[in-house]
Amino acid sequence: MTTTATTRKTPVKAAAASFMGSAVEYYDFFLFGSAAALIFPTVFFPSGDQAALVMSFATFGFAYVARPVGAVILGHFGDRIGRQKVLMFTLLLMGLSTFIIGCLPGFAQIGWFAPALLVVCRLMQGLSAAGEQAGASSLTLEHAPENRRSFFTSWTLTGTQGGQILAALIFIPVVALPDDIKFSWGWRVPFWLSAVVVIVAFFIRRSLHETPEFEQAKATGQIARMPLVPLLRDHWRDVLRVICCAFIAAVSTVFGTLAIAYGKEQGLAASVTLWLVVVANIVALGTQPLFGRLADRIGRKPVFIYGALSSAAFMPFYILSMGKGNGLLTFGLAILTFSFGYAAANAVWPSFYGEMFSTRVRFSGMAIGTQLGFLMAGFAPSIVAALGGSGENGWIVISVFTAVIAIVASVSALTARETKDVPTGQLGLRAEERVPATV
Repeated sequence: MTTTATTRKTPVKAAAASFMGSAVEYYDFFLFGSAAALIFPTVFFPSGDQAALVMSFATFGFAYVARPVGAVILGHFGDRIGRQKVLMFTLLLMGLSTFIIGCLPGFAQIGWFAPALLVVCRLMQGLSAAGEQAGASSLTLEHAPENRRSFFTSWTLTGTQGGQILAALIFIPVVALPDDIKFSWGWRVPFWLSAVVVIVAFFIRRSLHETPEFEQAKATGQIARMPLVPLLRDHWRDVLRVICCAFIAAVSTVFGTLAIAYGKEQGLAASVTLWLVVVANIVALGTQPLFGRLADRIGRKPVFIYGALSSAAFMPFYILSMGKGNGLLTFGLAILTFSFGYAAANAVWPSFYGEMFSTRVRFSGMAIGTQLGFLMAGFAPSIVAALGGSGENGWIVISVFTAVIAIVASVSALTARETKDVPTGQLGLRAEERVPATV
């Protein structure tokens, strides 16, 4: 059985499928974030002022309310019937909900029913995203060679960067349109285009077979009827640990959503703020696999902690630079903060979190832990905006917020055990189960 499983591992194919699927999913997901900052306050709310911006960011956060529910449901089926089947479902659900958003009437047409329908579609996006990263990370980790798990799983999150790049690139010409076009039908086009990219990713992902680790667990009767039960019995500490570590994802939503609004308040053109996101994510496409390789050499914990703390250290300088009128400085600090700071934690967490759990509960453990932690990321823009994070002295609020979540994530990571040298089949097992007894 072990030999068969080993020969069927296809790490490159798994990483490519995870990259493409994550890119499509997060094109849709972050497209909403850009629109929430620049379009939705005008289209879906009556005033278009600061209050509308806070409410718009709140709709962005609603997806994160749905994600824990989706994590329980999709995690259950991912550990029961397989990673690949669930990943096909999440892809289609995300594409459908995003396309519908592009068809919604605005506040001028149906009043408060408009933001209500927007919230429903956003909840559908959240249900989809709840299973995407956990499923793609589990699938890639279980296909990867034991000494390169962090490198291959880093491509899952690199795919999310690709999706964010694509969303920002497509939105740049949209924000340059005249207002009468931009706020009527122009903003809808990127949402309609999701149907095309979903179809492409569907055929790519469909060709990937189930992971050898899952098939072996199924063949040997190790599949749990209710994965949630052994998860909470044997891995509750790891779930709590992942929740706290996952707070660090708030850096991404602050960087890619709130910073856009803050930059606009500081006089930066909307296209410039979007280019900041694009350039930083392009550079991250190269740095994240490197951080993944580094984690395979020195361990997951030091790379993750570096990424968290450096994000907090660089963020104040990046935010302050937006009001200095020095575009080169702002772009440089954006790259430093995101591509050489946050990217380290972002690249490593799929292997770091996934290796805390055994095969029979890995999908559920990653999904539930990350999605509960991501609640902080989802509501970070609206929380920080409500505290004045998009105003004149918003850099202070943004900086303090980033520092707090980075410290929480780092302290939690310190409590985890290092797993880079643990064989894949023994991940998530107790020490006495992992180490053969000596005679």
